Order: sequence, then structure tokens, then C-alpha cells
Amino acid sequence: MLRSDYTDQNCSIARTLELIGERWTLLIVRDAFMGTHRFEEFQRNLGVARNVLQTRLIRLVDGGILRRVRYQERPERFEYRLTRKGVDLWPVLVALLKWGDVHGGAPGPPVVLEHRDCGGAVDDRRRCVRCGADLEAWDVVPRRGPSSRAGEGAGEGETQAETQAAPADDRPQTAAA
Repeated sequence: MLRSDYTDQNCSIARTLELIGERWTLLIVRDAFMGTHRFEEFQRNLGVARNVLQTRLIRLVDGGILRRVRYQERPERFEYRLTRKGVDLWPVLVALLKWGDVHGGAPGPPVVLEHRDCGGAVDDRRRCVRCGADLEAWDVVPRRGPSSRAGEGAGEGETQAETQAAPADDRPQTAAA
């Protein structure tokens, strides 16, 4: 019988997959980086079944990747914000994005990442190709790429990862900061 977990594996990748390897999970994290925070927004953007979304959000909160923040008392409603641990997934998402840009079969990237300060493109090592700065998630703005479709992917606005991902005192100092 095929196992559905990796508990017997003594491997960092297997332990990571236990937390973020389920279908939809990385797309939820991606959307959190893009500024999505509320259950209804995640559901609308992803088209995932409500029960599946709820299960994934609970797992991400329990795993310390997202935190719940109450935004309304009656009825009680919560937003989901990236924690420092969640922000630490940014290099993984950039690597997957860049890999998909090359090997995903589209005529160009649906989303491009730009350095907030100078507008330069972000390379696969999370460095600005224009000014050479090493970049963190809050230094980057997602923009529609050449293969984006209307109503899909990053908007022409800013991501909220830079202000909502981690408290300012948790942010590492970077050359760009």
C-alpha cells in the first residue's frame, strides 16, 4: 500500500513535504505573499473547495507558517498572515516560479518580480539584475508577465508581503534596506 506521509523518512525534504507538500498548500502561501489574507479571497482566487481550503489553512497555522489575525468581532472573522517561518519560504517560491518560467511551457512568465526600489528584474538567486541588491520578499513587487491572463495572477499593484509578512523587528537587514 502506498503511504500518504513521510514519517519514517529521516530527511529534511520529507519533513518539509509533511507540512507544505499537499496539493493547494504552496498556492495558498503564494497568494499570501501576493496580498491575499481572507478566506473568501483565497477561495475565490484559487477555486479550491471550501473544506479543502479550511483544512490547508488550519495546517499552515498549526505549522507556524501562517497566523490568524482577527479583523472583525461580530461575527468573528480572521485574516491569515505570513509568519517569519512563512516568509522563509520565499526562496522556495521564487525557485519554483523561475523553474516554471523555464520549463512550464508558457510563451513567457505569467508573473514577473521587480525590485521595488529600482524596478529591476529579480533573478533566480533573488538578486536584482539592475542594481545587484540581494532581495527579501518585501523588496519585491509582482507584476503581470507576458503570458498572464486577465483576472489571474499578480495584479499591477503591490504585494502586501513586504508590510504584512513579518514584524519589522523580525526582518533581517539586507544590503537593499
